[in-house]
Amino acid sequence: MQLKDIIRNSRGEQKADLLLKNGQVVNVFTGEIVRADVAVAGGLIIGVGEGYSALETIDLDGRFVCPGFIDGHLHIESTMLTPYQFARAVLPHGTTTVICDPHEIANVLGTSGVRYMLEASEGLPISIFIMAPSCVPATHLETAGATLSSDDIATLLDHPRVLGLAEMMNFPGVLLQIPEVLAKLEAAKKRGMPVDGHSPGLTGRDLQAYVAAGITSDHECTRPEEALEKLRAGMYLFIREGTAERNLADLLPVVTAENSRRCILVSDDRHPDDLMDRGHMDYSIRLAVRKGLNPVTAIQMVTLNPAERFRLWDRGAIAPGYRADMVILNNLEDMQVEKVFTGGQLVADQGQTLPFTQPETVSGFNSMRIDTHNLDFAIPAKGSSARVIGVIEGQIVTEMLELPVKIQDNMAVADVERDILKLAVIERHKGTGNVGLGFVRGIGLHSGAIASTVAHDSHNLIIVGTNDADMKLAAISVSEMAGGLVAVDNGQVKARLPLPVAGLMSGEPLESVRKEMDRLLSVARELGSPLDNPFMTLSFLALPVIPALKLTDRGLVDVNKFDFVELFVS
Repeated sequence: MQLKDIIRNSRGEQKADLLLKNGQVVNVFTGEIVRADVAVAGGLIIGVGEGYSALETIDLDGRFVCPGFIDGHLHIESTMLTPYQFARAVLPHGTTTVICDPHEIANVLGTSGVRYMLEASEGLPISIFIMAPSCVPATHLETAGATLSSDDIATLLDHPRVLGLAEMMNFPGVLLQIPEVLAKLEAAKKRGMPVDGHSPGLTGRDLQAYVAAGITSDHECTRPEEALEKLRAGMYLFIREGTAERNLADLLPVVTAENSRRCILVSDDRHPDDLMDRGHMDYSIRLAVRKGLNPVTAIQMVTLNPAERFRLWDRGAIAPGYRADMVILNNLEDMQVEKVFTGGQLVADQGQTLPFTQPETVSGFNSMRIDTHNLDFAIPAKGSSARVIGVIEGQIVTEMLELPVKIQDNMAVADVERDILKLAVIERHKGTGNVGLGFVRGIGLHSGAIASTVAHDSHNLIIVGTNDADMKLAAISVSEMAGGLVAVDNGQVKARLPLPVAGLMSGEPLESVRKEMDRLLSVARELGSPLDNPFMTLSFLALPVIPALKLTDRGLVDVNKFDFVELFVS
């Protein structure tokens, strides 16, 4: 609409497109609940009050009207859904805007992956904005599919839907003033854009320097003391409640009336079963309210707070001139989402997404370049004891164990009785032939093997198994379906989930992905694993930025020393 039409509509001189009558408006500016009608025209809220008329009227009968929910930090790839399918999954939960970090697909495909995410999210009824990935690759200890330089970052930052620089995981590089790291920060600073942080445990003068460099948020806090120090330093506190890491209950006591406007609820990583069973940002709000947070404050933390942090001045509130992204709630106790509007259009009703057009995008992105015929998982025994990765259930940190290994014909092999299984990480992007081999305890398979191309952060093919033959079959199966997850046993593929988009995402609906994932987990349990989700555990065993011992395609990594170590110790 032209400005004169906005003014005419706001004054009631012409009919609005839509009128929500008899609602209770959650005012995120004042913290009040106000009985009022909401008038919408041209995709904008043009009035909150009485006396408006419209072409269409909906009587809310006392239900609550609040702004559309915003997820301020999310990796869409972790849902295993394409942006289109992701939108279908989260719109019924009230999510109307997400700020995503396409770090995962960038590690596979570089700028092409980021541009795929932009193209695949164009024109959807959900607003998907992007933060330019800052750390691709994450480390020099693994082989990623691509590199994003400071020049690449600068180019991405000029895209209208790129809001800033994504989580700066390389905080040592910031503190050591590595030129390429500083160049990425300068690119965002030059454009006046926000920079997100990732600094677990950073404190004291190092934290002061990190913030002084222009990094103004953090989502890695796990302790109230750490969260409070970062709030005092001027950072936005992103309180994460995802699938792998759940920090809301521990951090919520930090939130007060005085600092709540600097606090934002985020999901970071949300897996298909979580989306279906718990929801998205609506779940975070419900959980926060159950833990004692004021409902309006909780709503502020997924609406106005992230909108202001990311300078999205057109959304985040029910007020004149704001984008008509609106959520209708039954009440402020269980926060059940009944209707969702984006840009004034009804997009979800009673838990169902209304149909919308899927954007045309390049399909596929097969990045599987593995010579499966020549794979060899044999480990010559160079000693009697080896460094073994010790899984800690429910955590992504691991133990560094030194254990005797089983030896047959001068080869170190899996020892099922002692739960010491063989682990392999195969480089899949460039056809280097790199294969990192090691051992892991805690996965618990009694037979067979499981494999995945979801393996943070470089997303090479990771396999754990009880025997070499099933591990090779797993590699072949994953390669044939252009990436994904598989469980095999005794020479047969028992379950599979194809992820043909970069080996990370499926083009199928959430319900189908969930069904296949449930089948994989069921088979993994049949094979003996006691873990709730051994595939999730597996996906973090190649992440060489999380202590203590990890395996990449280039070898075994002592994360505390940030260097490679030998597999055998004696």
